[in-house]
Amino acid sequence: MRSWISAARPRTLPLSLSCILMGSFLAAAQGGFRWSVFGLAILTTVLLQVLSNFANDYGDSVSGLDNDERKVATRAVQTGAITREQMRTAILSFSVLTLASGLWLLYVALEGGTGQEFWYFLGLGILCIIAAITYTVGKRPYGYAGLGDLSVLMFFGWVGVLGTYYLHTRSLDWSILLPATSCGVFAVGVLNINNIRDLDNDRRNGKNSVPVRLGAARAKIYHWLLLSTGLVCAAAYVILEHPNWSSYLFLLTLPLFWKIASGVQKGQRPEEIDPYLKRMSLSTLLFVILFGIGQLL
Repeated sequence: MRSWISAARPRTLPLSLSCILMGSFLAAAQGGFRWSVFGLAILTTVLLQVLSNFANDYGDSVSGLDNDERKVATRAVQTGAITREQMRTAILSFSVLTLASGLWLLYVALEGGTGQEFWYFLGLGILCIIAAITYTVGKRPYGYAGLGDLSVLMFFGWVGVLGTYYLHTRSLDWSILLPATSCGVFAVGVLNINNIRDLDNDRRNGKNSVPVRLGAARAKIYHWLLLSTGLVCAAAYVILEHPNWSSYLFLLTLPLFWKIASGVQKGQRPEEIDPYLKRMSLSTLLFVILFGIGQLL
């Protein structure tokens, strides 16, 4: 059980919840929040995140990326705690569970409708499942080509926030692309820390992540840019939509992000950088909570 819990990587779950919370807070600020949609969106997202983590564990092991040279954040299949066959079964099981939960969510959110919007969201949900698996699994996993950052920005930012908002309100306000982008780039920040930590091993094994392409020094500058972009987008939304003092509560997370970026900047060894993964994930969740509370006050 410990091996399965470790493979699910619980420290990534706060990050996956952030986009659901952001979309739900924004919907609540417009009087469109629904508890049933919120609960099912959380369930679907958690299942999808665990599926992604299982697939990542399996894919990196099969490709040889996870090997004896990996000493920090070792994986379950890599160490033999879970066999490849067991992990394939788990990936299939969570794919089915995620799809079932997503269908339930759509049935409730769209009030049993099976019109055009249902098929759009169903297609989007299937795309999310495919993206979660093919990040590291398959003949040409897109994560190894350096496209993970764009995928995370899309799914943890734009799709997650705008999709959740629409399922609550059955409408779209394109200005929420700004806070959605904040969620997305902070999620990319978590991935960037992960890839900076694994840079040397990734380079040796042919995974061309963004830090591999940029080099460690530029990847750390890129991290500063990601965090700055997230805060600027949030501030721009507040200035445009809700210019009152409570809307700036999210700025309380500024020292946390500064400390994380500074720590990543100074870190030289994987074990020095690894702790900032969890801190970045939790800081993103706190940012969303404070931003959301600011919208409601």
